[in-house]
Amino acid sequence: MSRLYVGNLAHDTTDAQLRAAFAPHCQVTSVKVAADRRGRPKGFAYVDVDDSDSLDTLLDAMRGTQINGRTMDIVRDDPRRGGPPRAGGRRRR
Repeated sequence: MSRLYVGNLAHDTTDAQLRAAFAPHCQVTSVKVAADRRGRPKGFAYVDVDDSDSLDTLLDAMRGTQINGRTMDIVRDDPRRGGPPRAGGRRRR
């Protein structure tokens, strides 16, 4: 299983919409739209996909895909590095 970070999401994007967007390209294991303590969406999500699918092919296929009028930013989540890359290339410590 591989985890993808999906950013630049409209705040009304649902798990089901993300699953539907990825389903034609890969086997989706789980989808989790991030929310704050009050349940308000944060504008990003994590999508787990089956390892048997080629991630490079998936990322190429999904490049430029829009949901709710916003183009998704999709990158591999690297748990060894503490998550997806941060804007500006700098990490919080």
